[in-house]
This record gives sequence, structure tokens and C-alpha cells, in this order.
Amino acid sequence: MGLTERLAGLYPLRVEPGGEFRRAVRFLDLGSSPSAVLAAGYALSGVGAVVLAGLSLLLPLPLRPAGLLVALAVGLAGSYAAGWLPRLLATASRTRSLGAAPDLVARAVLRMRITPAPERAAVFAADSGQSPLATSLRRHVRAARPTGNTGLGTFAAEWEEWFPSLGRAFALVEAAGSVPADRRGTVLDRGLDAVLDGVRTQTQAYAAGITAPATALYAFGVLLPTALVALLPAARTAGVAVTPLSVAVVYDLLVPAVVLTAGAWLLAHRPVAFPPPQITPADTAVDGAVSARTAPLAGATVAVLGWLVAAQVGPGWAPPLVAVGWGVGSALWLYVRPVLSVHERVRAAEQTLPDTLALLGHRVVAGEGVERAIESVSEDITGPLGDALAASARRQRRLQVGIEPALLGEYGGLEGVPSRRLRGAFSMVVLAGREGRPAGGALLSLASHVERLQRVEADARAELDTVCNTLRSTGAVFGPLVAGATVALAAELTGGGFISGSGMPWLGAVVGIYVLILGVLLPALAVGLERGFDPALVGHAVGKALCVAVTVYLGSYVLVGGVA
Repeated sequence: MGLTERLAGLYPLRVEPGGEFRRAVRFLDLGSSPSAVLAAGYALSGVGAVVLAGLSLLLPLPLRPAGLLVALAVGLAGSYAAGWLPRLLATASRTRSLGAAPDLVARAVLRMRITPAPERAAVFAADSGQSPLATSLRRHVRAARPTGNTGLGTFAAEWEEWFPSLGRAFALVEAAGSVPADRRGTVLDRGLDAVLDGVRTQTQAYAAGITAPATALYAFGVLLPTALVALLPAARTAGVAVTPLSVAVVYDLLVPAVVLTAGAWLLAHRPVAFPPPQITPADTAVDGAVSARTAPLAGATVAVLGWLVAAQVGPGWAPPLVAVGWGVGSALWLYVRPVLSVHERVRAAEQTLPDTLALLGHRVVAGEGVERAIESVSEDITGPLGDALAASARRQRRLQVGIEPALLGEYGGLEGVPSRRLRGAFSMVVLAGREGRPAGGALLSLASHVERLQRVEADARAELDTVCNTLRSTGAVFGPLVAGATVALAAELTGGGFISGSGMPWLGAVVGIYVLILGVLLPALAVGLERGFDPALVGHAVGKALCVAVTVYLGSYVLVGGVA
């Protein structure tokens, strides 16, 4: 019995998950039944609430009611999250998966250009891809094999709710198998246009629709709370109970919960994302990765430095805050930086992919063998992709292996640039090695499609640039700038001076924690909106934001306090 089942056994009531929850659990393949997952979530939230309630009894008597209230709120929030989180994770996973839809359709279309058999096109599209979307298509192809169908129709029906254009695209692919040869190319081009237009239309609609929610998130999650800090001394003078616990609950619990919920809503409604390759520091493509021990050691060193600097220029609450921001931020940045180097290498290789495919296609059409074409093109293409092709040519020549192991196999030329798009495209190159000159035209069509897809992706990111850049700058600079200034003014208004802040000496620490939380949530949300939730990109963005945010916060506090 697994952990989920053990936790589910602690929940005394029978649960009946809804249909959407069941689909989400099945899609995530969590290894447990939907009922067990939901019951385990309820049990976990209940245990957490009981533990917090017990700890609240250790607080001083005046604080116990607030502690019990927090425990109750955590229990209710956890119960809600138990039914909501799997659906959010499934939505995020589907969003990432749908980014591979244009490539999947392209492989089916290009296989049809060589052999107009929809069954073979479906098999090739599924087997030449590594995305969850390709895995789903393989499952439908296998299920349809005894019936003589392609599986494309049932596959499109499964994804219809999230990406309707996929059904139209594959319907045109199937239809192309029965139209006259002189019209086949036009029908297949319409299939490619359908999936690209679907991506473009859904992204534009999403970008237009999130402007208002993102503005509300900015106003009520950042601008209003930071502005209200300056009013806390006045509220205290007016007799309102302004205690460290009450302010901490609002700024470090309730407001971040609102920001997190709003951000999750925005991510849950993201239609399509084009995520980077999923790479970890342990992957073989990562050269010179910072070890799991080196990054924390460097972070600890920077944290000590931050403590010493903050102790010289700031009040008593500043050293631990700066130590956390600098230490955690620098450790995250150092840990994921080697992975970002691989991402940059992949992006550089994908940028030259259309030219590479076009050159290969022209040479194959002219009658040149693919093996010789790869070697020749490697001399014309610079950058990571040219290096990968040169390595493939050397491997093929020295070991006398075929095109596929030289390009795509273990230790093949593309191992250092782990891109699903590259591997899918070069699956067509491998096919061209078997088919010869007829596949040259398909490679030329693929080059044109990749170029168009890159423009669609660039347009999709441009649609979201304004919102994402606002979130990044707010989390790292603008929010901490305003927060530091208002805390300094509040310290002056309490009469304690900006260094001692004797009236409300705890305010800087409470708001500083809020600044650190925003430094995590807002950059992570920006990455999720732009590229899908990728751990390396999120770690890189959050690491930089934490270092900058805590520095801006303390600097703003010191400067405004000194002037005041």
C-alpha cells in the first residue's frame, strides 16, 4: 500500500470525485485512484490543521484565538486545494503538451507527402516524437490497429476540449489520403495552416483576456498592500489594533494567498505553451554543472556577506532578510545556470534548423545521398547545430553506422542539443535516407513549416510580453522599491527614527518577508505564462529576483529614511 492509500485510509468519509477531477488524475498518471487521491488530500489538510491548532495552544493566551483561526483557515484551504491542485497540474501539463501539436501535425503531413497512407503517417508522427502528445497518439494508434482505423480521429476527440484545431488538422491529413494527387499538397497545407492558426488565435484571445485579471493582480496584490503600509501608524494612532501577528497574517499569508490563487487561475487558462526542453543539472547534456553541494555552499557564503553588509547599513531586521534573499537567490541561480546554458544552445540550434533542412532538402532533391548531404551541410551551418551534424558525420564515417544511430542514437550528434523539435525534424532526415530523392521535397516543406512555426511562437510570446515584463519588474524592482519607501516613512511617523524604528520595529521584517514572497511568486508566474512552468527557468528567474528585490528593498528603506 502506497503513501496515498495510507493517507486516504485516515479520512473517515466516502468521497466521490467529479468527472473533471477523475480525468485530471488519470492524465497525470499518479498511480492511485481518483477517490484515494482526493481522500488523501482531505486527510493531509486535516492533519495539518490539527497540528497547527495544537501548536497554537503553546502561544501566549491573547494570541491563541488567532492561532486557532489560522489553523482553521489552513485546513479549509488545504481541503479546497485537494480538489483543485490535481486539476491545475493536469491543465499545466496539457498546456505544455499542446505546444508540440504543430510539430506532431507537421510530421504526419510530411510523411503523407512521401507516402499518402494516413495509417503510416499516424504511426510515424507518434513514433518520431517524445512529447506527451505523441505518447497519447501512440496509445490511440495501437488501440485502433485491430479496427483498421488510423486512431487520428479518437486522438483528436480526446484533445478537442483544449485544442479544437487539432481535430480539423488531422481530419485534413486523413482526407488527403483519398484526394487526387494534384490536390493532395493543397489539402495537407491546409492541415498545417489549421494547427498554426489555432495556436495563433487561442494565444491572441488569451493575451487579450488576461489584461484585466493581471491588472487586478498588480493592483490588489502589490500596489494597494504596499501603499497601505504607510497608513499603519495612523491606524494605530486611531486605536486600531495593529499587532505584529495581524500584519504578518495579512501581508505574509492572506495577500500572498490571493496572488497565488490569481496566478494559478491565469496559468490554468493558458491555452498553449512552447516550453523549453526539460533538463536537469544531472543530464549528460549539461557540461560543468554546479553540484548540489557547491551551489548551497556558495549561497551560504553570499548569505554571510549579505548579513555583514546589511548589519552595517540597515536596522536590526535587515541582516537575516538580506541573508535569506542573497543566499537562496544566488544558490538557485548558480544551480540552474548550467541548465540555462543548454537551453541557450538548444535555442541557437533551433534558430538554424530551417536553413539546415532547406540545404539538406535541396541536396537530396538534386540526387545527393543523405550521408554526404549531412557532411556537406555541416560545413555551411555554424553554431551548435552545425557542430552536431559534423559530429554525426564523423561518427558515421568512423564507426560505419547508419544515419539514425549517428544522429539520434546514444552518443549521437544531437545528444548535446536535447530538443524534441530537432529530433522530430531529423527523424524526417533519417526517413529521407531510406526514401531517397522523393523525400527531398518533404524536407523543403518541413523547413518552411519550422520557419512559420518559429514566427508563430515569437508572436505568441510577444502577445504576452507586456504582462510578463510587468510581473518581473514588479516582483524584483517596483514592489520592493515602494515597500521599502513606505516602511521607512512608517518608521519615521512612529517617532522612532528610520534605523531604530522603535514605534514599530517589526514592520520592516514583516513587509520584507512579503517582498521575498513576491520575489518568488511574480517571476515564477511570468515564466509560467511565457514558456510554461519549467523548473530551470523558474529557478533562474526567482534566483535573480530574490537577490535584486531584497537589495532594492533595503536600499529604498535606507535612502528614504535618510532623506526623511
